[in-house]
Amino acid sequence: MSDTTDTYAVHPPHARWTHVALRVTDIDASIEWYTTHTPIKLLDKREDSDGFGAWLGHDDSPDKPFILVLAQFFPESDPFKDAPIATLAPFAHLGVEVTSREEIDAAAERARAEGCLAMPPTEMPPPIGYICMISDPDGNMIELSYDQGVYAHAQKVMS
Repeated sequence: MSDTTDTYAVHPPHARWTHVALRVTDIDASIEWYTTHTPIKLLDKREDSDGFGAWLGHDDSPDKPFILVLAQFFPESDPFKDAPIATLAPFAHLGVEVTSREEIDAAAERARAEGCLAMPPTEMPPPIGYICMISDPDGNMIELSYDQGVYAHAQKVMS
């Protein structure tokens, strides 16, 4: 056991998923892309001797945070410099459930205009729903879905 003093006074009441981390090539471009194409907001951005880090997430759920961590390492201090930047693709993806088909269509049009639409809006069989896929600046796939049922099912089994 470590003798180190805790940095933070607040901790989760039990173990829980808190984040997904992606290594990126341009942190500012990635922050701009995620805050434009998804409903998450920049919550924190840092720089240290190893590079840049950013936390993005929803600002309305402090009791159950789930964060997208972006990390851009400086070449001289990158602990993973001998490995290629891994991407979530072609099937591996981050999923966002939106509130309407129109939201999918509008997001797809924005992505098409910016050259990052990977799959146009498509009606898939249940439970997948109406989806489109968009690609972030490093090639990670983001699925936008409507009527997928993740939210509805979670409400049902967790309440």
